[in-house]
Amino acid sequence: MVKPTLLVLAAGMGSRYGALKQMDGVGPNNEAIIDYSIYDAIRAGFGKVVFVIRHSFADAFTAQFNAERFGGKIEVEYVYQELDCLPEGFTVPEGREKPWGTNHALLMAKDAINEPFAVINADDFYGADAYRVIGDYLTTLAGEKNHYCMVGYAVNKTLSENGTVSRGVCTIDENNFLQSIVERTKIERNAEGTIVFHDLGEDEALAEDTPVSMNLFGFTPDYFEYSEDYFRTFLADPATQSNLKAEFFIPLMVNNLISGPAKLRVLSTTANWFGVTYQADKPQLMAKIEELIEAGIYPRNLWGK
Repeated sequence: MVKPTLLVLAAGMGSRYGALKQMDGVGPNNEAIIDYSIYDAIRAGFGKVVFVIRHSFADAFTAQFNAERFGGKIEVEYVYQELDCLPEGFTVPEGREKPWGTNHALLMAKDAINEPFAVINADDFYGADAYRVIGDYLTTLAGEKNHYCMVGYAVNKTLSENGTVSRGVCTIDENNFLQSIVERTKIERNAEGTIVFHDLGEDEALAEDTPVSMNLFGFTPDYFEYSEDYFRTFLADPATQSNLKAEFFIPLMVNNLISGPAKLRVLSTTANWFGVTYQADKPQLMAKIEELIEAGIYPRNLWGK
């Protein structure tokens, strides 16, 4: 049986958080969220983890997160996302500083992954059941093409008390296949208790159980080829060339594919999502982890050292 790979998007700089939050300790022995993600992936049957990082913090990152730290229980590789990692014929626009986005980061792993794989954000705590669910599903996709998946969460379980959040708002058909995903970048609970987004100025309400993507996707290697082709289209678009902050998001690529050759099944999970968009979110996450330890979901010393 082919073991799936876990692709961890860890190249972001955490501008709203104010630090390299992917390396910040949140567990009782200074474990980072990444540690819990890898722990869950190992027991869900993943065989390899590929980290997408940047050269500017590579030494510190690889010293902290490596195969030895994880007890040799999972293979570890690193790939690098930089602004100038572009297809032949394209250059970085003058004045561009912002990274090219999550699907560009994913593309950096093309030569490191040849099996079904899950994608996660380094700074999101997805929960053990989410890894089990997507791991089980990915093991059925070996040799498949155009058949992907994601774990969906209810939007009311993904908010921050300390500011707005960005979420991929999903529309799903009666067979749990994704019909569309729209990135909303300003979601919060308002003073009246209603969940709203106001990307477009006016508040628009979201139902409490609206399914959203937290970038926990599952793909097969053909996804890389589609992404390479569409990235060229994205870069050549005049709208991209005139916008120094335009990003090649995974939802953008997914929408393109599910309107054509691919299907993407939305998987359910009993897990709760936790995150640290802002520094003020950290104490709440630490308290949640303590609850999970007390419940026996995780050992107090994650790697037994």
